[in-house]
Amino acid sequence: MRQRVSDTDFLGLFLWLVRAAIIVLIFWGSVATILDNPYSSRQWIDFAVFGVAQGSLYALIAMGYTLVYGVLFIINFAHGEFYMSGVFTSTVFVAIPLSQSGFLNQHPVWGLLIIMLVASTVSIGIALLTERIAYRPLRKAPRLVPLITAIGASFFWQYFFRGLFGSDKVPFPEVEPLKGTMMILGIEILKRQVVVIIASVIMLIGLYIFVMRTKTGKAMRAVAEDKDVAALMGINVDRVIVVTFATGAALAGSAGVLYALLFTQVDFFMGFFPGIKAFTAAVLGGIGSIPGAALGGLFLGIVESVGPTLFLEGLGIPASYQLKDVIAFTMLVLVLIFRPQGILGERLSETKA
Repeated sequence: MRQRVSDTDFLGLFLWLVRAAIIVLIFWGSVATILDNPYSSRQWIDFAVFGVAQGSLYALIAMGYTLVYGVLFIINFAHGEFYMSGVFTSTVFVAIPLSQSGFLNQHPVWGLLIIMLVASTVSIGIALLTERIAYRPLRKAPRLVPLITAIGASFFWQYFFRGLFGSDKVPFPEVEPLKGTMMILGIEILKRQVVVIIASVIMLIGLYIFVMRTKTGKAMRAVAEDKDVAALMGINVDRVIVVTFATGAALAGSAGVLYALLFTQVDFFMGFFPGIKAFTAAVLGGIGSIPGAALGGLFLGIVESVGPTLFLEGLGIPASYQLKDVIAFTMLVLVLIFRPQGILGERLSETKA
């Protein structure tokens, strides 16, 4: 008994030292960078705005993880491929023809809405097909089984679309009216970033209203609370799960178009890293929480954009684009160390658990 208590105390002390060391390094690097001041205020603003735009995309993708986990308690690692499939298909069959015909530049709003509609429709179709074939038969299985299945489904869809459209990157057509910058509150921002941020905020608010205020949204929350009791109350659980997958996939498809608008290219592998980072954002905010996923996505995007410069340059580590991936996955580790339930997650007591 004494040995067990001693081991527990040692582990607690070790975790406390790790937390303290991480906080000291972040604080030291940030202060050193600020004192050195290697960038102008304009460049810091650019970092922050890009972070908000990128974080908005993470938030939209993270909603799919949060919705599915809230209802089925599984982590759908194929969600990144739902995101990829819609924008890849709509780019090849819709965006490029619309651009070549001149319609996309003459009517950019309608053109982007058509592309988003097609992308969301394809993403929904892939999501429902995956749910029906891969997930529904395993609904009563242990959680590890659908998790492994989700990873398999992710690889299947990646290489399916690679075989369908090829492995080369496909350029997403540039929208002429969205080139250049505009002034907002005295800050010069790229028009594409403004569109991405505004569209993301509108969709996030719409999702929150849908889940919290509509009859279908209430049914989703009831199924997430207790499937058996919800079924006894007359709720069609299978239909609610289908709606949940469709809703998350629709947001992912729209996020894919916004991503292509921001980065101007698509490929079969484009869903992997954003999908992992969106999962990180969902865990960061509190997986199962819609506001938490939105907050986690924005926070992760900003930290990814500002972090390599703010945290590392003061420590003598030159900032680079590749370091944003290190920052993202370090954030996941930090969340699991400091607050495993996430920023807005619920801490379960022993009695409730």
